[in-house]
Amino acid sequence: MTAPVYGIAPMLRPLLIAGPTASGKSALARRRAAEMPSVIVNADSMQVYDGLRVLSARPSREEETEFPHRLFGHVPAAERYSVGRWLDDVADVLAEAREAGLRPIVVGGTGLYFRALLDGIAPVPPIPAGIRAKWEARAEGGDAAELHRHLAERSAAEAARVRPTDRTRIVRALEVIDATGRTLPEWQAERAPPPLLAAGAVERIVIDPPRDVLHRRIDARFIGMIETGGVEEASALSRIGLDAGLPAMKAIGVRPLLAYLDGQISRDEAITRGQAETRQYAKRQVTWLRHQMADWPRS
Repeated sequence: MTAPVYGIAPMLRPLLIAGPTASGKSALARRRAAEMPSVIVNADSMQVYDGLRVLSARPSREEETEFPHRLFGHVPAAERYSVGRWLDDVADVLAEAREAGLRPIVVGGTGLYFRALLDGIAPVPPIPAGIRAKWEARAEGGDAAELHRHLAERSAAEAARVRPTDRTRIVRALEVIDATGRTLPEWQAERAPPPLLAAGAVERIVIDPPRDVLHRRIDARFIGMIETGGVEEASALSRIGLDAGLPAMKAIGVRPLLAYLDGQISRDEAITRGQAETRQYAKRQVTWLRHQMADWPRS
């Protein structure tokens, strides 16, 4: 018999659904939510932002009324959201689900969220805005290999742990060293709070469709986004005057659509670029999931 987690009875044990963008995670979450009283909880770092319902492929308003949904669109686009904040927020959601007798169905494509949920998180102090902005600007102005060489100069051991093409992890490593004088592995070696959920007490699924199937879905979905408000979403973000370095402004599709709205490229070119960006993002997700979630059952 599976041990309870947060007092949740075994029959209501949490279900975790991970997978790349456009793999069908949300549809599976809704099908599973129909099996018993459930709450669908977001684990996607872009779907947390308000103003990105279409371009982040958040559930529609109609879908959100079918079952309770939490942590979708609850963060203003002008803010920076972190895995640490998500972990705090999801802890509250899990407690509410327990009290309400609902099964949590955690669904998304951000692997670090699932890792934090099951493994805990290193107690790294917040990174000052100025340091974060410095390294993001360096990332925008140079290539990942150059950043990786700089990381190797600061910490050869950490550079060996990070792929030279993984710009996001390289920047994270550099900003932590810059802000704290210590590397991420040094912080991670410290005792962290216990994980919110035990891996053995949850049901886990990774959706991993064939690449050609995934690419067809991605291409069709981006065209659907254009037809259902994606251009208007990008325009609304532009009118707010947000810093281009904010995560919401880096959402897939925002940049090519802004270039289209500025008259720099055609609508067709914006679609082509948006589709290509999405396929590249999905490739990174698939690689991460296959390496970091190799023991999760595949669907």
